Amino acid sequence: MKIVTYNVNGLRPRIQQFGSLLKLLSSLDADIICFQETKLAKHDLRADMVWADGYESFFSCTRARIGYSGVATFCRVKSAFSSGEVALPVDAEEGFTGLLENSRGFGDRKDDCCSIVEGLEEFSKDELLKVDSEGRCIITDHGHFVLFNIYGPCADPDDVERIQFKHNFFKILKKRWDALLGQGRRLIVVGDINIAPATIDRCDAKPDFEKNKFREWFRSLLIENGGPFTDVFRAKHPERKEAYTCWSTSSGAEIFNFGSRIDHILSAGECLHEHSSEGHDFLTCHVRECEILTQFKRWQSGKTTGRWKGGAGIKLKGSDHAPVCMSLDEIPIISQHNTPLLSTRYCPQVEGCQQTLVSMLARRQTAEQIKSNGQFDSSLVTETVQRCKVSMKRSSDDHAVLDFSLDGVVNSPHMKQGETDSELVECPRSSPSESSWSKMLCLSSSPVKPVPRVQSKKKPKQCQGSQLSLRSFFQKSSNSIDGISQPGISDNSGDLLNSDQISSGDSMKYDETNTKTPINISIQDHAAAYSLCSTVEEKRNVAVAEWQRIQEVMQNSIPLCKGHNEPCVARIVRKAGPNLGRKFFVCARAEGPASNPEANCNYFKWAASKSKHKERGQ
Repeated sequence: MKIVTYNVNGLRPRIQQFGSLLKLLSSLDADIICFQETKLAKHDLRADMVWADGYESFFSCTRARIGYSGVATFCRVKSAFSSGEVALPVDAEEGFTGLLENSRGFGDRKDDCCSIVEGLEEFSKDELLKVDSEGRCIITDHGHFVLFNIYGPCADPDDVERIQFKHNFFKILKKRWDALLGQGRRLIVVGDINIAPATIDRCDAKPDFEKNKFREWFRSLLIENGGPFTDVFRAKHPERKEAYTCWSTSSGAEIFNFGSRIDHILSAGECLHEHSSEGHDFLTCHVRECEILTQFKRWQSGKTTGRWKGGAGIKLKGSDHAPVCMSLDEIPIISQHNTPLLSTRYCPQVEGCQQTLVSMLARRQTAEQIKSNGQFDSSLVTETVQRCKVSMKRSSDDHAVLDFSLDGVVNSPHMKQGETDSELVECPRSSPSESSWSKMLCLSSSPVKPVPRVQSKKKPKQCQGSQLSLRSFFQKSSNSIDGISQPGISDNSGDLLNSDQISSGDSMKYDETNTKTPINISIQDHAAAYSLCSTVEEKRNVAVAEWQRIQEVMQNSIPLCKGHNEPCVARIVRKAGPNLGRKFFVCARAEGPASNPEANCNYFKWAASKSKHKERGQ
């Protein structure tokens, strides 16, 4: 049995990268796959993102910030019903406080629905709901063990409120673990915990690195420090250095493997053997191997060419994390069971997931019968299949169109002579709050008028050919939006290019810029030369010559780094503070260890003196 944890840095782009959800899951080749940072809200869930043939999926989405955090667990199974497979959970729960609407529980709940789990009574309901509001945990019970899929919060050192949130998150989570361990359950915790526990797990660890309170908390969980858990990877590879799972997205640190190990697999509990003795535990008896799947790194030596050049010369496809895999041995099957009700197969708000009326009725009957008596009767499904012939189409204006016919149903009185008993009905998308499948089908005996497509209010972007001359480029812009002047924007400031931010732990956040400096250009002279041109070819030649001169002046204004004598890349401070908006230059090479002469030489230079910067701001 294989379990994989992977921070995908957005499930939608990873599906696009691999071509489909099924191809993404197949590439990981595991029985249980835990994703973090899916960045999906409930209304973003679609069939192509949650359903793959041969997998059951369980999602937790953020209820706070849209397009943020989120976790998902995919289980590869042969059957979702009457199955003894360990990969298929016997129960599942969203969050870990017991208060979410989709919570289920594993016997540590005082009553049946939406109540605080045992051991968390010291926390207020608001505190518990807050830590569960960001979609950071899915729990699945696999009989032999309980699996926690966790996406730990990140906190800037200067953000007091966020640090407190992170503290409460791990404190409450630890209480839940203690409650389950007290019941004799085995635990496996996987995910992006956002903590590098020791110096060996960080590329640039300072002498006081391990004194951080969250790192101290993590190490207190481990058996060697009196805790119940084993860091599976470090237990299997105690001396392995530069074993990192995450790299900075802005500095090209992945090129020189300059990262940190913050994605973990932890285990706690006894082995599955009936007569276990001293020296027998889950790690020793059942964990065969634990590895970082470096083949999923964005930067692959020999496959990606070109130098980093400050991010402008390379496009790295993929997540900024690498998956971690654990292989288990001697995991026996369990008693027959059905997929939990938290499975997305029972999620009515998943757009497009119900491909036919047959499957909708089947899933509805299945869910109701399982909830009532835990049994699945396939006879009703067979009867439904014999009576219904349904197909779903997707029209170009993004509405569902159903073509259905029912055996034995009298034709509609509104139908013209010669028409069949099949009628096309257009159904606008239902909101996620509508829980009944009947609300999603706008079935009517009367003709339904088509819903007009809503025209986009976005203005079309001008193409590059819309700039007729260099004169228009150098004219001062009004910097206004809808006629409203925008104060504080300099007319001769550089245009910003697409860029990534520095990681949250750095002291500055910045973007790349075009490095335009004031250039002594006579617009009138250029305009005069341009106006004398009689043909398009002459005008093009004048424009090309002028651009070449501008680029030469700009190139001469960019300093060279001291380590490599190469042109620097310009950035702008984006973090709030006295230097907000200031431009500076840094070495363009990728970040790496100081001992590597090919890595970034840490050259830094302000584009202008601080005094001049203050004068411009006054």
